[in-house]
Amino acid sequence: MDVRQNVVDTGLYLLEKKLVARTWGNVSARTDETHFYITPSGLSYTKTTPEDLALYDMETGDYEGPFKPSSEKGIHAAAYKAFPDVQFVIHTHQTFASAFSLTGVDDIVMTKEEEEKLGGLEVAEYGLPSTKKLKNAVAVCFNNGAHCVLMKHHGAVVAGKSMEDAIERIELLEEVCKRSYEGHKLGEKATIAYSRLGIPLRAQLDDMAQMIGPKIDVVDKNPKNYLIRNNKNAVIVKDKGICVLGQDKEDTEALRILVEKAAVSALHTMQYDEKMTLSRFDTALMRFIYVQKYSKKKEAK
Repeated sequence: MDVRQNVVDTGLYLLEKKLVARTWGNVSARTDETHFYITPSGLSYTKTTPEDLALYDMETGDYEGPFKPSSEKGIHAAAYKAFPDVQFVIHTHQTFASAFSLTGVDDIVMTKEEEEKLGGLEVAEYGLPSTKKLKNAVAVCFNNGAHCVLMKHHGAVVAGKSMEDAIERIELLEEVCKRSYEGHKLGEKATIAYSRLGIPLRAQLDDMAQMIGPKIDVVDKNPKNYLIRNNKNAVIVKDKGICVLGQDKEDTEALRILVEKAAVSALHTMQYDEKMTLSRFDTALMRFIYVQKYSKKKEAK
């Protein structure tokens, strides 16, 4: 099968499995020692075709294709440079791995066989999305030999020898993180469990900061009125969950996934003493950039 089709199919698979939402995350496949195909920046997985992918040159930083490569191309390049045998890289914003990106890997329970299948697991220090600081932090983990990296406040990235290898690792990573999670009983939605606390939910993850802002407030009733009146897209309804309001069906579904993940992360980190919210500056900056730039990109095609 065409390597470009593998990238497109993987994006759709990740979307189906809710390991990504909207245009979050990215997928790439190596073509030779210095080039790889990667999903475009800000283009919905449902609209991406093999011809839309960008062919990125790791040596020159140039690319070929109708759209710009993902802004996280640097972390993909770091994987290919660290591992000559790696052919496929997946970056996701999956729920339970993102939660453990905040607290580290020490409490993740896995068997020796699972550990070997993951090919090493480390946490990269925080850097704003798409920055050299983030790329360099991830490169340190890859250069240490870890094929699975949790990016603090951000998500996960895995490197595999094939598409199948990378997909197996990204799914196993979520499985072991979910198994190790103790924030609430998994038979209930995290948004409902968190709503019983009756307190605002502050941004711990980049995507919440971007799509929603610094916090989700609490109301006792009439959530839709609150959202419209205050021009917000999420609000906690005490004891009932989190109400979201998107621009369209796809946007609303992405928000629904995002607030569930934000609640999981908040409930998970309450077991730790360390402060894990994003800084006000970083949150404001990401929200501003998202509103001005990335929120419009998915309609580009």
